[in-house]
Formats: sequence, structure tokens, C-alpha cells
Amino acid sequence: MASELPARSGRPPVSARGARTRVALVKAAREVFERDGFLDARITDITATAGVAAGSFYTYFKSKEDVFAAVMDEVNEEMLHPRLREFADRDDPISVIEATNRSYLAAYRRNAGLMALMEQVAQIDDHFRRMRLRRVRAFTERNAQAIAQLQQRGMADPGLDPQIAAQALSAMVGRMAYFRYVQGFGNASIDTLTGTLTRLWAGALGIPPSKPRR
Repeated sequence: MASELPARSGRPPVSARGARTRVALVKAAREVFERDGFLDARITDITATAGVAAGSFYTYFKSKEDVFAAVMDEVNEEMLHPRLREFADRDDPISVIEATNRSYLAAYRRNAGLMALMEQVAQIDDHFRRMRLRRVRAFTERNAQAIAQLQQRGMADPGLDPQIAAQALSAMVGRMAYFRYVQGFGNASIDTLTGTLTRLWAGALGIPPSKPRR
């Protein structure tokens, strides 16, 4: 039944072959969107790049907007959940902030083409505007929780509102990444950007400088 198709039910494919086909379509869609932009991207180009029949697209996605949302879901997951534990010392909050900023900037640079498209599409489509706002809220909430934990441990200014501080600092990092990697403004390296943004974060939160390591 049509209502049981992944495109209609919202559930993932039940077969391994179906899962592979969906993965191939999302990967191909990313390639086509990055190459042609959102408005000029065509579903036939996506299916041709994926190497599947044109009709197969509608088994997994309702529309071009639907597959673009799937692409951006993957990007958001990558950027929101960086793998930090192996190189961030949680007893040193500045090292955690530095690792998080570096991971975010590196992911933004890798996905700059799609981030630019998201900015554009969010201006003309309410669905993607809401998606973008959900992403902003997710980043803000994660950072607000981290700030509150630092305050509880006596490692950050207790007079700050964690939510507002998180909004301001997250916006700073996000716009810097946008101007550097989408607009091509300036030529700062990722090391310079990471170091500067981390110092601004630490200063704004009132975190004392890290002690030199032996």
C-alpha cells in the first residue's frame, strides 16, 4: 500500500536493499544540491547520480524539499554531535570549548555549500525556516546546559543567564563560520578562528585561563 511506503509513513525502509537505496539517494542529492543549488536541482538528476530508477525516488521521498531535509538532517547531526571525548579534557572547560569550536568550524567548512543553501531556502520556505530555528534551538540548549553546569561548579560567572549567554555566543560562532566559509570573508585559518573564538567564549563567561600543562 502507498501509505506504507517510507515516503508516506515516515519510517525507515525495512529491507537492507531499501536502506541502501535511500542512503544512495541522500548521498546523490547532496552532490546535486551542492553542484546545482536548490532551485536548479532536479529529481531526475538525483536518481541518475544515485543509479536508481526515477520512480524509485518516490518510494523514499515525497519531493525535492523532502530529500533536501534528509540531507540537512545528516549535516545537523554531524555538527550537533561532534566526537569530542577523545581529545577534550573535561576538567579543563577551556579545552572543551576549544575542541567544540574547532569541531564546529571544521564541520561548517566541510558543509559550507549546504549551509549556504539552507540560509537561502529558509528565507523562502517556512518549513526550512522552522528547521533552521530547530537547529539553532538545539545548539543553544546544548550550550546553555554546559554553561549552567560550569556555573554550578563555580567555573563561570554565576550572574549570567545561561540561555541568553548561549544564544549570544552560539550566534557569534555561527556567523563567523558563515562569513568565513560561505562568504569567503577574510583569510583566517581554522586555528586562528578557533583560538580567538575560544578566548572570547572564556572571557565572556568569566572562566579563568587554563593552567599550563607539564
